Amino acid sequence: MAIGRDKHQSGFGSAVVAKENHLGIEASSTTSETDSEAQIAKIKAVQRKVDIKLLAWYCFVYLIMRIHVTNITNTAIMNEETGDDIKTQLGGLSSNQWAWVISIFFYPYAAFEPASTLLLKRFKPNLWMSRIMLTWGILSMCQAAAQNYAGILAARFFLGLAEAGFYPGVLYHLSFWYPADNMALRIAFFYACGQFSGTISGLLAYGLSFMNGVAGLAGWRWLFILEGIPILLCAFYTFFYLPNFPDERARFLTTEEKNVIVDSLPKTQPKAGAKTWNKDQVKALFTDPTFPTFTMIWVCHAIGGWGVSTVLPTVIYELGLTDTAKAQLMTMPAYIFGCSCLVLIGWAIRRKKVTPWLAAIGLECIACICYILLITVHVPVARYIFVTLALSCSISIYPIIWPERIRAAHGTTAAGLAIGMTNAAAQLNGIVGPQIYQPRFGPEYKVSFSCSIGLLCGAIIAISTTWFLVAKKDRQRREEVVVMDGRGNEEVVDVENIKK
Repeated sequence: MAIGRDKHQSGFGSAVVAKENHLGIEASSTTSETDSEAQIAKIKAVQRKVDIKLLAWYCFVYLIMRIHVTNITNTAIMNEETGDDIKTQLGGLSSNQWAWVISIFFYPYAAFEPASTLLLKRFKPNLWMSRIMLTWGILSMCQAAAQNYAGILAARFFLGLAEAGFYPGVLYHLSFWYPADNMALRIAFFYACGQFSGTISGLLAYGLSFMNGVAGLAGWRWLFILEGIPILLCAFYTFFYLPNFPDERARFLTTEEKNVIVDSLPKTQPKAGAKTWNKDQVKALFTDPTFPTFTMIWVCHAIGGWGVSTVLPTVIYELGLTDTAKAQLMTMPAYIFGCSCLVLIGWAIRRKKVTPWLAAIGLECIACICYILLITVHVPVARYIFVTLALSCSISIYPIIWPERIRAAHGTTAAGLAIGMTNAAAQLNGIVGPQIYQPRFGPEYKVSFSCSIGLLCGAIIAISTTWFLVAKKDRQRREEVVVMDGRGNEEVVDVENIKK
């Protein structure tokens, strides 16, 4: 059983050699630094190839996926003036019924995410991801056939079941290719592409609202049909061309480049050769003190920060600034500004100019201030600016903390479950958010904004606590190494015990 060299031992040995031969160690140090720089350059070059082949494709698909998730919020006010909106055509849905139409999607989505994330490794990424895309494309178009409240509920439920596991599955898949420390900017860019869908979705809803009545179909039905077609094509490409792991279906890399990728990964990250299910890792995950605190971050921010996104077109429309069609366009600035800030923050974290924890706390504080102002200020234009800024801040939180969440999980099974369960907790934004932001609380939404403030304060406390626990855990892990036995089992071994 091979074990990597202990850094403390290496440092002590170098100090002894330095005392014995000062000139010799200087030459050795210079050579070592040159080799290290060359290795870093080689890793970056290979990672750029992976960015183009793997990350860019996932960014494109996630953009389409988020359009599917958010398009239901756009249909809420499409062609409302003519009486051809979805609520009227499905039997005059009440405020409570519409909240359930939005929420029902997230119940199966959240419940199946942990299992779906692990199944990605069991059935291979190209097969599992193409299955997800194919089923969600078909079911997305099925929403257009709904004729009543029960029909749209059924379509939305099975759509949530079909899409479950895509987002956490992408993060899990990327963790087989990139060290967690190199993922901040990449996840930020990936997430930004998904949130940019809010811009495209609003624009599509605006354009397709003018197709109302074409072939006897309402505008909202055309929205579901036309947005479901592209993902079906993506499913076929994914099945045939998506690389699975560095040593499997990675035909765009040479053997040497594959080894560079594998060797660059920390021992604690997922491995293609490891078992999909490891009971010891599951036990370690649930007894880890950071597990509940990470979950609380996702829960509090999901409802408090993201809740308004589930009904954003309606909230903007009720400000009284414009009609329903233009209200769709007015959702665009929040996503454009949020995506730009996200990429900038991701770059700053990558350059070590700010820690993800400090950035997250600062963004939550800004969002809290915006919600307080939304309660106290009554000028429509000012309220529009504040709700836009609040949502822009909320967009950035998850992607800048995700690398820390991945890094905090040790092993293949632990990483898959941690990613799946943590992201499942985030789906409370779709379950609880529409209930908090029901139209009956509008147009002022004082109750809704007050709930968001309280939950964001809880998120700030959870972020601070997790920051402390992760820092403490990092100090302990410096005394540990991860080894793998011949049967593919991973285990953590204390360095002091190895020395003995």
